[in-house]
Amino acid sequence: MYTTGAADEAWYDDDAGPVARPYTMTGGRTAPERGRFDLISLVVARRAVTPRAPLFPEQARIVELCHHPVSVAEVAAELDLPLGTVRVLLGDLLTAGLIETHEPPTLSELPSEDLLKAILVGLRAL
Repeated sequence: MYTTGAADEAWYDDDAGPVARPYTMTGGRTAPERGRFDLISLVVARRAVTPRAPLFPEQARIVELCHHPVSVAEVAAELDLPLGTVRVLLGDLLTAGLIETHEPPTLSELPSEDLLKAILVGLRAL
């Protein structure tokens, strides 16, 4: 965007990206203090919870996005921010009680192969 010198004209455009660097949003932190936040973890805003302190615009946008379950990857894509930055912001929101997460199951939580085979046999018997 070229400027003509008008006082109300912006010196940046949408292609320039965010005005604030991601590390300023996180206070220089590179990992969340709380929460795992895998790419496929689901994040949901808690209802009727008001923040005790003012939120950064990005945090407010996350809460707005998460009125229905959204994956961490979708949040990062929607905000056009690095995943690490989004994880730190989500950790802060989790600590503040404004969101809750639903983590994907780990391998130890998945049903055993024997159980899956038994279910398959039962389904075939129907």
